[in-house]
Amino acid sequence: MASDIATSLKIERKPKLSETVVAAIRKQLQGGGIQPGQKLPTEGQLTETFGVSRTVIREALAKLAADGLVEPRQGAGVFVTEHISTMFGTLAADMGSKDSIALNVLEVRLAIEIESAGLAAIRRNAAQEAAIQEAFFEFERLLLNSEPTGPADLAFHRAIASATNNPFYVEMLDVLGRRAIPCDVTSPWSTELAQSDAYQRGLQGEHLVILNAIMTGDAESAREAMRAHLTASQQRYRERLHARQNFYADSVKAAATE
Repeated sequence: MASDIATSLKIERKPKLSETVVAAIRKQLQGGGIQPGQKLPTEGQLTETFGVSRTVIREALAKLAADGLVEPRQGAGVFVTEHISTMFGTLAADMGSKDSIALNVLEVRLAIEIESAGLAAIRRNAAQEAAIQEAFFEFERLLLNSEPTGPADLAFHRAIASATNNPFYVEMLDVLGRRAIPCDVTSPWSTELAQSDAYQRGLQGEHLVILNAIMTGDAESAREAMRAHLTASQQRYRERLHARQNFYADSVKAAATE
């Protein structure tokens, strides 16, 4: 009982400002926007670019340096590591491992949430219906404000599970916890370096189909909408896992020839 209360009181941690800076610079490095050996902008320039303090920038640079992605040179500035492809190959392997976990989680969610959507369409009461809608619109608000949507995403699925009026559906989602939403950038299980608004908008479109089916009491359509949503997520993670495995293999091969 005490552990249940502690779980219900837990507040989702928002990403630190320095983590946002780290994610943005990593994305530039991975996309080739900043090349190996290139000097990063000065602390003052980065402060203006990100609208944060120098302390935040220094913390972000320290994290990037600890990961081996950049190196400070006394009196010269901070430079991108020359062997950046190897560094990102290692990162790709780590993210690939998280993609594998995400696929396992989605397989479990398919077994649980397809039926929970159907039951929610039949059994929901007015308060439960309102909770599902509230989570949907909170996701929309966060998306419009470019804020992490993961907590609202989980709340949406959890509200549907609650609307089955079978507590074991909720309990199963709670066991998965923050692993249930692999694209939640605030989660240690996240498969993302930075949140993609386009990706999140696609998820919200799938959520809308689920929501409409539940609101109209169409159990079969609710099941199919949830199946389509989770199956599409599975396909996305399979494709990303394959791409990351290839990236890792290519980077290791490149490092071996240097």
